Amino acid sequence: MSTKAERTTAFIIETVASVFNKHGYIGTSMSDLTEATGLTKGAIYGNFENKEALALSAYQYNSNLLLSKIDGVLAEESNALDKIFKLTDFYKNYDAFTLSMGGCPILNTGVDAQYNNRLLVAANKEVIKEMEGKIALVLENGVKNNEIKLPVTPLQFAKQLFTMIQGAIAMATMTSDKKYLLNTIAYLEVLVKMELKK
Repeated sequence: MSTKAERTTAFIIETVASVFNKHGYIGTSMSDLTEATGLTKGAIYGNFENKEALALSAYQYNSNLLLSKIDGVLAEESNALDKIFKLTDFYKNYDAFTLSMGGCPILNTGVDAQYNNRLLVAANKEVIKEMEGKIALVLENGVKNNEIKLPVTPLQFAKQLFTMIQGAIAMATMTSDKKYLLNTIAYLEVLVKMELKK
């Protein structure tokens, strides 16, 4: 059973995760945090060393939600090709999944923290590597099980696939036009069929 302090810490993280994701590390003020949580500055900083520690915890919270969702999506099918198509299906409605988070945590944090918060940048790079690793493992197992063929190494294909998805998310976000994402996913699905199908 968690203590009151642990529950308060969890409440703060869950409540401010979307605030940091929407406004960024620099753009999030102390008044934004106190307003969102209903707690005083002292109560917030009684649970976190500083704003940087809180921002990092908030990012980890959001990225863990995303990583858990990806694990669930990839576990739905047994065949590697079907897993990849489940992944592309998920990204067709990615905006609905990330709405409560304030947008894509990888994109938002990656861009916002690039020149002002090395800890967030490092954490974001780790999440990107983890995402690529999850996709690469699906591909690797697919090759081992003789389900798919790969023109390059699993990790190389996974990196390219994820780069195209994240680029499409960025364009859809910046233009407020979901077609950038949907058209890229449609193209990726054709590419996957051409490149991977045995």
